[in-house]
Amino acid sequence: MVENMTYGTDYHYIPVTSIQSGSFELIAPEVWTLTVQIVNVVFIGARDTNRWILVDAGMPGSADTILKAVNERFGEGSRPAAILLTHGHFDHVGSIVELAGRWDVPVMAHPQELPYLTGRLAYPPGDPTVSSGLLAQLSPWYPNEPIDLGSRVSALPEDGSIPGMPGWEWIHTPGHTPGHVSLFREADRVLIAGDAFVTVKQESLYSVFTQELEIGGPPQYFTMNWQEASDSVKKLEALQPTVAVTGHGKPAYKEWLGVHLKRLADEFERIAVPGRGD
Repeated sequence: MVENMTYGTDYHYIPVTSIQSGSFELIAPEVWTLTVQIVNVVFIGARDTNRWILVDAGMPGSADTILKAVNERFGEGSRPAAILLTHGHFDHVGSIVELAGRWDVPVMAHPQELPYLTGRLAYPPGDPTVSSGLLAQLSPWYPNEPIDLGSRVSALPEDGSIPGMPGWEWIHTPGHTPGHVSLFREADRVLIAGDAFVTVKQESLYSVFTQELEIGGPPQYFTMNWQEASDSVKKLEALQPTVAVTGHGKPAYKEWLGVHLKRLADEFERIAVPGRGD
């Protein structure tokens, strides 16, 4: 339920064992994450104004859950200034058409992601050979066709800024998809990583259900370029984030995040690349 929010002292995570849709959590000042089925969406901004943005749009059929969360967290009738997409995979854009249409707000994404968001290009189908995990085995049946947002979607500014969100920057982190982006607030080193790396073994249904905290590379069955994915993880590790929320899994914090993200960056091929992982 949306009311089931979890907090931690100094924004440290209090573990929960379920992945129930609607688990709403404050992870840093003006940064909220909402778990919708197996994916996280993020809200950035002050709750008493409309100067906030939604990052990603969850699974298909999740619009009502997101709208309920918005009404309870930001007020009835509140809407974001924009929706920013880390990338266009189905579990991150599942409700984008309905939300953007209902709110009548623009959508922003990296220029290299626009073909997948304007009906011009489909992602490769999921690859079941990367893992014996059930979610990987089912991946060829996941939607991979493009959506068409038409003129509603536009490219993020070339200078790395995010319109209306001072203090935040977007960072190109390709590999999982060509136009994947992550978001970073330098003042307190808060990172929204999307699927550049995740904190759950996304190929395994058991791991997704238990949500055991572990850092790994992007979901293997949909990742398009492993060298770029490795370079992106190194780029994010160099930022030395103090908190990270990823597209899948629990938020990670401070010392634990630093140790495990460095290990992933240093041993990416062994840990993350199919056929060479743990």
